[in-house]
Amino acid sequence: MVSDSVWIVGTSRSGKTTRIAEQFCHWIQIENQYPELFYTKNPNNKKAKSTIQTSNILPTELGVLVLGSNDENRRLLSDKIVSLTSGKYPIRAKTTLGFLQDEVILFWPLLIESLQIKAQFPVKLRPETEQELATKLWRSQLDVETLRSAGVNEYRLVRRILDIWQLAAYSGKPCEDIAEILQSGFQESVNNLEPDFLASLLLDWRNWCLERGMLTYALITELYSQHLLKNIDYQQRLVSRYQAILADDVDDYPAIAHNLFEFLLDNGAVGAFSYNPDGAIRWGLGADPQYLARLAQRCQIETLKSPPLDSLAAQLAEPMVKIVTEPMAIFRLPASVQPIQTASRAQLLRQTAEVIIDGIETGKVKPEEIAIIAPGLDAIARYTLTEILTKQNIPVESLNDQRPLVSSPFVRALLTLLALVYPGLGRLVDRDAVAEMLVILSQSRTHDGETQESHQPRIDPVRAGLIADSCFVPHPDHPHLLPVTAFERWDRIGYEGSRAYGEILQWIEEQKRSQQNPNFLPTPILLLYKAIQDFLCKDQNLSYEQLAALRELLETAQHYWEVDTRLRQTDSNLLSLHNQQSLCSSIAEFIQLLRRGTITANPYPIHSLGSARKAVTLATIFQYRASRRFHRWHFWLDAGSPLWAKGGAATLFGATLFLQDRLGEPWTAADEQLAEEQRLKRILADLLARVSEKLYLCHSDLAVNGQEQLGPLLPLVYSCEIISDITVPLSTSFSQTSSKL
Repeated sequence: MVSDSVWIVGTSRSGKTTRIAEQFCHWIQIENQYPELFYTKNPNNKKAKSTIQTSNILPTELGVLVLGSNDENRRLLSDKIVSLTSGKYPIRAKTTLGFLQDEVILFWPLLIESLQIKAQFPVKLRPETEQELATKLWRSQLDVETLRSAGVNEYRLVRRILDIWQLAAYSGKPCEDIAEILQSGFQESVNNLEPDFLASLLLDWRNWCLERGMLTYALITELYSQHLLKNIDYQQRLVSRYQAILADDVDDYPAIAHNLFEFLLDNGAVGAFSYNPDGAIRWGLGADPQYLARLAQRCQIETLKSPPLDSLAAQLAEPMVKIVTEPMAIFRLPASVQPIQTASRAQLLRQTAEVIIDGIETGKVKPEEIAIIAPGLDAIARYTLTEILTKQNIPVESLNDQRPLVSSPFVRALLTLLALVYPGLGRLVDRDAVAEMLVILSQSRTHDGETQESHQPRIDPVRAGLIADSCFVPHPDHPHLLPVTAFERWDRIGYEGSRAYGEILQWIEEQKRSQQNPNFLPTPILLLYKAIQDFLCKDQNLSYEQLAALRELLETAQHYWEVDTRLRQTDSNLLSLHNQQSLCSSIAEFIQLLRRGTITANPYPIHSLGSARKAVTLATIFQYRASRRFHRWHFWLDAGSPLWAKGGAATLFGATLFLQDRLGEPWTAADEQLAEEQRLKRILADLLARVSEKLYLCHSDLAVNGQEQLGPLLPLVYSCEIISDITVPLSTSFSQTSSKL
């Protein structure tokens, strides 16, 4: 019997997402008069009549599960479906992990009954909170001697152990099987630590979380695969809720997704799955593309035309792969591929920016049609390129730039404000922090003439330093600010500065008095919100990046005190996120957690509304491929870097041990070499499919650390047809900017 499900194979930008949306339209019979019938399109003949098969489910009753490999992919697929169906048919669009999380929370009472755990609403832990709590739980066992034998610091070791559990859960294996898999895969100790010891740590952590109703991503995945998906009551509800599955780019899905799809298909559901042979972006991060590919045996296979004709992949993918993989291959790349070669990386960054500026100023390309892609973007490269281009009025969009939240001056000012309002936090505030806070909180909107508008602090940095020197009184328990008159020459502060300082001082005193109110909310979340409203958003329109940092601060604070409240309820005398059971100690640990830089400004939703920003895209290989964008011009930065073979993303420790086709098998040097070659081929094919006109290979002989670069893409640089006029003279303003850098 021919299956109703379809398996759509295509490379990047071959139309897989659109084809899935169209398949859904065929299922629900939008264009004919038979809504009670399903039909599937004959892929061999576009004009042929569709094959009609009877179904007892009406389209309006059809439960549809739509899954995307990431949030951007999910949103794109759901938008296409809604557009094609005019929003008439309900769908549920999620990422794989988002679906598992929602199911575990929705059926939490079922898990309480089957696991015999305490009945309490679950609290989801963020990765940084999970790291903090697991470290405290294991600290007595991860002593100095253990860390010395492991050869890594405490933070990295804890993260590595937690990642092992996540990988096991993704593969559908329970925590109890981890020791056996590690023992089989390494055939010796892991980082000089016994697999049984690591497994015991994870079992203790899992039980600790279950007792307190706290969910980590690994625990969510394990609860779903080991308990919910095997529960008869849940299975019945799952089958009644979903009769169709639409899953895009399943090559980036974990193995547990295969188990879910297989169960639904076995129980009468139809599916449409897309698979990219040049994808597998998340290989080594939990994805198992080979295991997901087994679903093709249960579907009608459609192969889309590839590569796309409007990309460089059609003419360059095959020869470029040969040049990289075959040392004796001789091929001269066409003029659409140009090298930018320098001796030092600093010269490379300047010359790359120069070519971009020339292309935009001469009208050859627009900023939004340019992408700079690198295997790894260090802070120097990111800052240099952004600074040079913005000085020429060329905006730059840095994809998923996960800088620490504390890098925002707004966040630092608010943390200083907390230390001045709540007692016992004097050791967390100093003179420089107070001066910065005064500058940030005194910003206001001023008008220069009739049209120009700017934001200027009423207390400039010099006057803020004078005030902090004379009016800030440090104290371990009660640091405070004195009136401006405490400064003998307070007239030097000026009227506006004195007035702004007085407003800040009055606001702090009011907050201290409000804490004595019995109805006062015993968390700093309200204080943070009020400070943002009264100081930062009162007289100025903040940028999207600034708002993102403030939103993430509020979301982080809300999450932190939600966890803290649960710990107070369950661990009055046991392990807690703080050393003392008091609000101030919780705030102290919250401030320290942020200052360690473990939390980034990445709120939900992370995308801005409206049309795409007209800016040059700056991204790593992993970020760019995951975003699935397309540009006319590409600049491949650090083309000689060995990191190109790594895909721009670090593989999780032990990830290969949990792949279904080689579960527990040791990973050899030959396996690693083969994996890097295959990954490099996928990267080249994928990126070339995402550029249409011109590719610049940017290479410097020396890396940022001064070492010679001899990466796998170096033969491509030497195979380019060099055009003599690629370098253009720098403009005067650009030369001045470059000299400062």
